Amino acid sequence: MSHVKPTSKRAQKAQETRGRILQAALELFVQAGYGATNLQDVATKAGVAVQTIYFVFGNKRALLKELVDVTIAGDDEPVATMDRPWYVDALAAGTAPDMLRAYVTGTTSVLERVAPIGKMLDGASASDPEVAALWPHDVNPRYVVQQRAAEALVGKPGARAEVPAEEAADLLFGLLSPELYLLFVHERGWPRDRWERWALHTLHAQLCSDQDR
Repeated sequence: MSHVKPTSKRAQKAQETRGRILQAALELFVQAGYGATNLQDVATKAGVAVQTIYFVFGNKRALLKELVDVTIAGDDEPVATMDRPWYVDALAAGTAPDMLRAYVTGTTSVLERVAPIGKMLDGASASDPEVAALWPHDVNPRYVVQQRAAEALVGKPGARAEVPAEEAADLLFGLLSPELYLLFVHERGWPRDRWERWALHTLHAQLCSDQDR
């Protein structure tokens, strides 16, 4: 019989501290901007000593990188998007319409978390070359995720035969973008479920065959 080793109180406290720091950084970076926020501000809001932030994250740029990674994932588990259960399950669907439905729902959850930090991250990258260097520029990681999804979708029953994987990837990349989500949900005030229905309907019309509409 296997036993799961319980988390020690010390490890649990460290995890809670890490979470408070990340939440404080998220709120301050979005409200005031990355450049205008110093680590003492984050420490004060999180209720920790500034040395704790240096000990846990190393520096401000590393804190930002961790914040972005955790925001995209939804937790701090070291699991890439394409290995996440929602992504794997969506791509395993038997038909293109079923996959698209699950994929739009999962992606919308990611967009809901990520979209608010997009402008802040753009500003940070523009003002600090070392921040910009934290992410690759030759290949967009978000496009890689959409490309694999597109390749899976076009090979399933119910997909439009005339739409190649490259075009499907472009459609997923463009329509399921943080920028478009911000425009509709944050600027135009659409509820999440309305956005999700619209995105699914629009992509379904482009990527699925007529008999599946």
